[in-house]
Amino acid sequence: MSAVSERLPTFPWDKLEPYKATAAAHPDGIVDLSVGTPVDPVPEPVQKALVAAADSPGYPTVWGTPELRDAITGWCGRRLGARGLTHRNVLPVVGSKELVAWLPTQLGLGPGDRVAYPRLAYPTYEVGARLARAEYEAYDDPTELDPEGLRLLWLNSPSNPTGRVLSEDELTRIVAWAREHGVLVLSDECYLELGWEADPVSVLHPDVCGGSYEGIVAVHSLSKRSNLAGYRAAFVVGDERVLGDLLQIRKHGGMMTSAPTQAAVVAALGDDVHVREQRERYAARRTALRAALEKHGFRIEHSEASLYLWATRDESCWDTVGHLAELGILVAPGDFYGAAGERFVRVALTASDERIEAAVARL
Repeated sequence: MSAVSERLPTFPWDKLEPYKATAAAHPDGIVDLSVGTPVDPVPEPVQKALVAAADSPGYPTVWGTPELRDAITGWCGRRLGARGLTHRNVLPVVGSKELVAWLPTQLGLGPGDRVAYPRLAYPTYEVGARLARAEYEAYDDPTELDPEGLRLLWLNSPSNPTGRVLSEDELTRIVAWAREHGVLVLSDECYLELGWEADPVSVLHPDVCGGSYEGIVAVHSLSKRSNLAGYRAAFVVGDERVLGDLLQIRKHGGMMTSAPTQAAVVAALGDDVHVREQRERYAARRTALRAALEKHGFRIEHSEASLYLWATRDESCWDTVGHLAELGILVAPGDFYGAAGERFVRVALTASDERIEAAVARL
């Protein structure tokens, strides 16, 4: 066994390949609802901004242009209610997955340090701890964790995979507990613009953080809200001491967002119209898929936000994956996100209207 394979778990999506082949053999083709990758067009103003900045022969900066930092602080104030942000409170990153995977290492965590994340969670939180050779554990309630040696606490609201939203009271309680024990809170809020039956609140909201960003950092991405997964565009906002350290480390590592992408992000954060239009697309797909799944015998839990339906037939998730694959529909097994998901599947809304209609008809 190689040193890499000893440090990392099996890449979960490789396990889906046989089921993908079954689904692809359907006479009307596969409906792939397994991965949350956008399929709709990049908004026109964003494309134009990218093209206009295409003649960028020089190196971009890791911290981004002043215009980009202005766009981030402005959006956070307008959309998240964050007050008093300066450029020292923001840092663009090369997609949020890169940040999640390498953050423990960049923060200097290692053996003896602990990283905690939700019981049902995006697997990259664990991968990041493993890459740093830190200890890791899943939680149901973070305030019940032993704070000894706990250096990094991941929150994820709205949740991937369940769509669960932490309330303002829950976030306030967690932030207060973490500050009391000197634990850094990283709040993954990449689905915050996609609340359906709940209005997600940022950890940066003054009612949660008390107007201080000490000990907290929020992670945001343009992949889902603006269909920019292919651009690798994200940013972090919060504690200026933490972000200042990260900026220096990332300068040494050359972790910079391309200049055309930076210009595209400025355009995307300044335009709310395309976000509303994309929400409407997802809302229609969600309504149709949810009704079809429930009619087919599924029960939907949580799913009050994000781009997924967390569904169960009260059987092994792999039995459900196999059943749907026979219908030409590919979904993600719940145990990809932790043992607690072993009887659920995650059904993504990220397919074209035509493919969603095909899935509904088959169900």
